[in-house]
Amino acid sequence: MAVPSPQEVAQQMGRYDRLVELFGITIEDVGRGYAKVSMKVEERHLNAAEVCHGGAIFSLADLAFALASNSHGTVALGIEASISYCRAATEGERLTAEATEEYLGKKTATYTIRVKNQDSKPVAVMKGTVFRFNEGFPIRE
Repeated sequence: MAVPSPQEVAQQMGRYDRLVELFGITIEDVGRGYAKVSMKVEERHLNAAEVCHGGAIFSLADLAFALASNSHGTVALGIEASISYCRAATEGERLTAEATEEYLGKKTATYTIRVKNQDSKPVAVMKGTVFRFNEGFPIRE
């Protein structure tokens, strides 16, 4: 069985990861060890303080993390993630999360994910580590 391309992995995640549709996330770009996703902050993303909920920002970053870590065509699942919030995001802003691979080993890999607004101002920085399995990423027909 051939190793799926980053684009095939992105297509599967876009179709079957339920948070993509729920949060209104757009997959912008993928490559080996890299991913870029975005979403417009809408009313449904706001918390009681009327700013984008940290969980929505985390989820956006986590999808970029998942795409980048699975882009090698093998299953990779998060074993650690931490996030630092730099500034609040408000309704109407477009947030972009860009994941970059920092380390790729046989069993683990580490990524940095930067979330910025449409003015390239930092919103959050996430660091995540995955466990890499010895099985291909499942491609459904």
